[in-house]
Amino acid sequence: QVQLVESGGGLVQAGGSLRLSCAASGRTFSSIAMGWFRQAPGKEREFVAAITWSGGSTDYADPVKGRFTISRDNVKKTMYLQMNSLKPEDTAVYYCAGDLVRSTRQVYDYDYWGQGTQVTVSS
Repeated sequence: QVQLVESGGGLVQAGGSLRLSCAASGRTFSSIAMGWFRQAPGKEREFVAAITWSGGSTDYADPVKGRFTISRDNVKKTMYLQMNSLKPEDTAVYYCAGDLVRSTRQVYDYDYWGQGTQVTVSS
């Protein structure tokens, strides 16, 4: 079992930056692929970024490519999402997730989820 806890959300003006963290406990973090998803009010949860267990490969949704960076520190058992040049459309609850099998964009492939952290970008 893996427990995931997100932090770092908040209110920021458009053009600003935030760094989200996802702290893991339980099962060996370094063997699990990880991802970030987000869900805006009235919308489905959507893929943001993913990273393999080693951190050697990353994947990004087109709306965040070039602005967001996913990374992980397997010693600290923590994953990060650096978000730059934030836009009002980035406003959502951001969730981190863990996948026992592989790095993927599919919500339903993930086995573990955090409780989410709110990111609000004002115009």
